[in-house]
Formats: sequence, C-alpha cells, structure tokens
Amino acid sequence: MSLDLDDQWSYMKVHGDEGWDLFPSYLDIVVPFVLDLLTELDIKITFFIVGQDAAIEKNHSILRSIVERGHEIGNHSFHHESWLKTYSKEKIEEEIIKAEEAIYLATGVNTRCFRGPGFSWSNDLLETLQNRNYTFDASILPTYISPLMRMYYFWNSKLTKEERKSRKELFGSFKEGFYPLKPYRWKLNNNQTLLEIPVTTMPIFKLPFHLSYLIYIGNISMPLMKMYLNLAIWLCKLTKTPISFLLHPLDLIGGDEIKELAFFPGMNVGSKQKVIIFKSVIGILKKHFRMLPMEKFSVEIQNEKLLKTYPINNIFRYSHV
Repeated sequence: MSLDLDDQWSYMKVHGDEGWDLFPSYLDIVVPFVLDLLTELDIKITFFIVGQDAAIEKNHSILRSIVERGHEIGNHSFHHESWLKTYSKEKIEEEIIKAEEAIYLATGVNTRCFRGPGFSWSNDLLETLQNRNYTFDASILPTYISPLMRMYYFWNSKLTKEERKSRKELFGSFKEGFYPLKPYRWKLNNNQTLLEIPVTTMPIFKLPFHLSYLIYIGNISMPLMKMYLNLAIWLCKLTKTPISFLLHPLDLIGGDEIKELAFFPGMNVGSKQKVIIFKSVIGILKKHFRMLPMEKFSVEIQNEKLLKTYPINNIFRYSHV
C-alpha cells in the first residue's frame, strides 16, 4: 500500500489555478490526520514525497513524522510534473537527484523507491533509476482508459492551449492497458533490468480500483462499491495477482477540511464519509491479503524466481493479465 503525497499546490497547478507557485500547503492538516488513521488501522505504508515540499524547511518536521511513525518514504519527483516522460534524460536525472537530496534533508531517508507523477514514465526515466540503484519503479497504471482520464482532466482544468499541448501525453495512451499487472522486471535499452510494481487494476478488464475510484462509486452506493472491489479482489486471487493499492491525500479528506480544493472530483464527499469508505475497503482487503509497505514487499518478491522480464519496447508481448 502506498500514498502519493501530492500537496495543495500540485492540485492547483494541475487545475491551472493562479498562486500555485507560492506553494500553499495542507501537509500540516493532512499528514497527522492520515498517520493517526493508519495507526488506528495498524497499517504501515509507503509515502511518495514530492521534492519541492521536502525542500521547504517548514515542512521538515511534518515529513519526518512519517518516518518516526514507522512508514516508508519514496521519491515522487521534484516538481511533480505529469509530463515528466517528455523531459530529456539529463533533465530527468536532475529531477530525480534534486528530489533525493531534498527528501534526505527533510527525513533522513536516502530513498530508492520511485513513482512518477501522473503515472508518467519513459525508458530514460527507468534507466536513470537503474543507474542510481533504485530498488523499484511504481509508475505504471495498466489501463485501457488512459485517454478518457486525460479528456476528463482537460475538461475540468483551466489550462491554456499551450499548457494542454505540453500535457498531450498525460496518463499515456490506450496501449497502457497491455502492460502486465503482476510485478516484473523491465529489460532496459542498456540491457540492465529494473523491478516494476504496477498500480493494480482489475485483471482482464484493466479498470482502476484504487481508492479514488472506490470513493466515487461508494458515494453513489456502498453495496455497489463493495461489489466492484470484491470482483477486483476475486479476479486478482484467480490470476494470482498481488495488489498494489494506491491512496492520495484527497481520498481521505474532503472539501469540508480543504475548501481551496472543493473543485476537485470527489471533494463533495465529506471527510467522515471518506474515512468510512476507507475503513470498509481496508476491512475487505485485510480478509484476503497481508498489508505491506512497498519496499518491504519488493524485498520479498525479489527473491521469487517467477518474476518475468519484458523488453521495454515490445508491449504486445506483454500479458493481458
């Protein structure tokens, strides 16, 4: 289980709102709230931290509390730009190193776990991670609906024509659905390998079921949400697919607490209702799986001989499961 610790300014930036570059933050509200909730549920997870937040000194004590409470830390890039895949290799390396240094300064953790913002990835990114001895990448979202996600994002944003053009590859294309769901090793163009732990989508259908989607369904009907989740779990168990389950801060806190982000999808659901849905989801998942932070999980599966290796430029050899 993991949480992408996207801050208030990053959502404003995505939406095209003015003032994001002043880096308004809700970390002092969200992080203690989430940590207390995870303690109550006796869960340890991986927090993917944005380097820009770690570079701001007033955030250091809040970010350090994540480690002090026993959770793992990952790198979520420095600038949190979902078009990271369009960067040059040199710029990607700069982005990774700058985030590493800021995260280390804030938390004391020299992380070697990475997830790209907006599920953005490229061969240059993966080679950079491998060259810097990262344990794994976790940027892939294997789903056929990536173009629909991009359309919805543009429809709900205030972006200029130029900004939309720069984000034209956001979330990837239909081919994302052809990538495997089970953890595997990339064979990179430099002939090295890197462990990939995809964000799990529903086997066969490749529909997302991380918490953002479950909250949307749960707000319509809790029985429908549970049925959708149980179907995903059943298909994962049938195909022997371990679940990498993704959280975001706005999955756990609503527009009643963070009024500045009331425009964002799902923020009409109150914080109390989101917590009810989250606890229900965790209860269901705990009946079927052990819950681990991602680096601990990666250590366990690295020892498995059944991990497949896939060449990075041949997606049609990939398993549909």
